[in-house]
Amino acid sequence: MPDSAPDTAMFQKHFHALAANVETFIRGKSDVVRLALVCLFAEGHLLIEDVPGVAKTSLAKAIARSIAGATVKRVQFTPDLLPADVTGVQIYDQARGGFEFRQGPVFANILLGDEINRASPKTQSALLEVMAEHQVTVDGEPRPVPEPFLCIATQNPVEHQGTYVLPEAQLDRFLMRIAIGYPDEVAEEVSIIADGIARRRPEQLDPVLDLDDLRTMIKTVRQLHVSAQLQDYIALIARATREHPDVQLGASPRGSIALATAAQSYAASMGREFVTDDDVKAVAVPVLTHRLLLTSEARIAKRTAKSIVEEILDGTPVPRAPEPR
Repeated sequence: MPDSAPDTAMFQKHFHALAANVETFIRGKSDVVRLALVCLFAEGHLLIEDVPGVAKTSLAKAIARSIAGATVKRVQFTPDLLPADVTGVQIYDQARGGFEFRQGPVFANILLGDEINRASPKTQSALLEVMAEHQVTVDGEPRPVPEPFLCIATQNPVEHQGTYVLPEAQLDRFLMRIAIGYPDEVAEEVSIIADGIARRRPEQLDPVLDLDDLRTMIKTVRQLHVSAQLQDYIALIARATREHPDVQLGASPRGSIALATAAQSYAASMGREFVTDDDVKAVAVPVLTHRLLLTSEARIAKRTAKSIVEEILDGTPVPRAPEPR
């Protein structure tokens, strides 16, 4: 029996309720909040990269605290953090006379990784398996983490003292990379100052969804139709990133899949049961820019991954459905 049509009206209602709740704390950043939630419902991991003090961790916390019943764990990444501190470790139990596994913080629905680039490459690599396969292997035994599993990580791109650059393989596992930026208006910053004076914290937010709602919304996104023409369009965009003269390393097929699933989630947030080229364009920059490695000549010329992705979007023709006979 075919699956029933996705309930995008209910999805849109819950999506807007969650966004409104988060925006009561993250002031004046509706577009950023929207992209973060699109990433969440596309079952993707989110990297928030920006300067200190612009509420990167608060955005992650506000999303997590808005979902009742979700297991939330936080890891403060530091240079002395070990892989076992993230994934878990086998500990000998003298009373039982055997080893037992103590779960690490990755065994959660939502993992908040603060300042992820402060951990050593060895510890960063502990996240590779769980982010891609939703399991960790300890002593040869695979251990699944709860479903859904979502990692929201933050990093500071301007401070290099005591940090380790995330390798391309790690970056590629994040569905999106977004930045929050400074407040756009004085009134927005005044509201932020007022919240600070009142000692308001994201932990004080009331949840507006529960874990079952989250699972249902993720299932709705999976059901959205992506036409063959749109799949061709996504493939053309990905191929263009690999062939661009200013790009040394373009988007992988994982990036193509990420672009399609993010577009599904964006379309659902708009209340539609199908994906359009506008949905693809809306999410292309946060999905693709962190997957591109520019040539040294492009970096010297001050080219950016964002400008290249925008150039590719402008130059890639949108495929049209075939005319009926």
